[in-house]
Amino acid sequence: MDTPLHTIAVVGLGTMGTGIAEVLARAGREVIGIDISDAAARRAVSALEASTARAVERERMTEEERRNTLARFRTFSDLQAAADADLVIEVVSESYEAKQQVFRALDSVVRPDAILATGTNALSVTRLAADSEHPERVLGLHFFNPAPAMKLVEVVSSVLTAPAAVEAVTVLARELGKEPVAVGDRPGFVADGLLFGYLNQAAAMYEAKYASREDIDAAMKLGCGLPMGPLALLDLIGIDTARTVLDAMYAESRDRLHAPTPILKQLSEAGLTGRKSGRGFYTYAAPGTGDVVPDALTPQPAAEASGGRKVSSVGVAGSGTMASGIAEVFAKAGYDVVLAARGLEKAETAKFRIAKSLSRSVDKGRMTAAAREETLARITPAGSLDAFADVDLAVEAVAEDLEIKQQLFGTLDKICKAGAVLATTTSSLPVVACARATSRPQDVIGMHFFNPAPAMKLVEVVRTVLTSDDVHATVREVTTKIRKHPVDCGDRAGFIVNALLFPYLNNAIKMVQEHYATLDDIDAAMKLGGGYPMGPFELLDVVGLDVSLAIEKVLHREFRDPGLAPAPLLEHLVAAGCLGRKTGRGFREYARR
Repeated sequence: MDTPLHTIAVVGLGTMGTGIAEVLARAGREVIGIDISDAAARRAVSALEASTARAVERERMTEEERRNTLARFRTFSDLQAAADADLVIEVVSESYEAKQQVFRALDSVVRPDAILATGTNALSVTRLAADSEHPERVLGLHFFNPAPAMKLVEVVSSVLTAPAAVEAVTVLARELGKEPVAVGDRPGFVADGLLFGYLNQAAAMYEAKYASREDIDAAMKLGCGLPMGPLALLDLIGIDTARTVLDAMYAESRDRLHAPTPILKQLSEAGLTGRKSGRGFYTYAAPGTGDVVPDALTPQPAAEASGGRKVSSVGVAGSGTMASGIAEVFAKAGYDVVLAARGLEKAETAKFRIAKSLSRSVDKGRMTAAAREETLARITPAGSLDAFADVDLAVEAVAEDLEIKQQLFGTLDKICKAGAVLATTTSSLPVVACARATSRPQDVIGMHFFNPAPAMKLVEVVRTVLTSDDVHATVREVTTKIRKHPVDCGDRAGFIVNALLFPYLNNAIKMVQEHYATLDDIDAAMKLGGGYPMGPFELLDVVGLDVSLAIEKVLHREFRDPGLAPAPLLEHLVAAGCLGRKTGRGFREYARR
């Protein structure tokens, strides 16, 4: 284990094995590719030839470097070819039986000082090591797909793994240009441990017909900045693979959030495993492609005549960041806006905040000075809700307190004209409770904007069981006119985004609480392995730990699932006044401004 890992065997030349082999060969390692399928071996060689040819075309490598890379990759059909390997990376199918068969055979093939690594993302490394004659040399080396592009590598130790083996593969990962994260042996490790619970909940949300597949995916991309929606990602990973990972996670955690939702079993057993089969949650042009084609579930284009009410003037109630952001959005889209606060001075301050925001847009060349002045001219500050008497749409953006919102809706009911649409921007409270505070619950709907409202494209349109069809149509039409993307959801806690996001954040806190991984490693794993724009602890500190705790409590109270109970560490930090960036300390400490 003290020798450099120069000759490396990769057992299993599927998509992941081929990608790992390419990374190794391009980094100057001698690579022995092993697969019982000659066709798989040929595909691996062809894939390396094609990728290196593209690299030459893009001037990322020379023709000589390409020839040397290809010469370093040799393929075989017999495990005996691994006899001289310093490291063997197993990437066969995700089953104990298949992997154990490989490890048992390798015991009699490789040198005593060779390291054996499994590429599993779900199975117990300890269990695989225990079946080996030399468990101290067995560990996990979990690359992410596509291996050439993804920076994260999870280095997984069991209680049996020798520290020297861990150090050797960690050094190798860095030399490959990867970011190694050291983790212990539990199903899913860090990235998949957090990711697959979230994917499972998204599948359950779709299965319950709470929202369409398109709306669920759009909500998580636009609301969280994710590169791919959860259902499209399940199709990419493979629905059968996801089910295997979740089964392994549930076997250990017994957390209902990890129990595979029935639709994953149904699709798997029907052979609808995602992109590789040509059909999963979506339908694809051909097996193995990512080109989505219309099917029976694809939404039809909206008709020109929406059947909605006419909206030309909008009232925004509130003086905070969200209220001023929403008022800015409507004014920029050409609507006359009344911005009402508790007192004219607060309303004027909110308008001044909008003026500063618009000036920044002018400075960045995103709008002209004339457009800025026209937008500001459309906004009328007011010190009372009485100014909403003639608005066509009233949007409240006050404190996230149900009693305050109900009082406000009771006032709007008395002031607003007949036929006006009344909307709440709540992110977690029941919309119907606001509606019942009025004598016209059919006119009340949720319009959940995301912060910062001028930048974020998503609006969750939340209709209650009492909301009329024309009010729903009106809000969808208005949302499109203000250049936002509407997604439909029902009136339940968290709607789409928060119902999927906050259990994921809560599970990340539990990992730290259980001393499984560090804040930095978890944040790095989710950014590098999942493509998240921010790690969970970065995001929690930005959102505010008090806000996060309140949403967690609402979700737990609504769904009564023990797995949704807020992590005690979150509660302790909030009780200590450590609320994130706004207080200078949350999960991390921040310099005071």
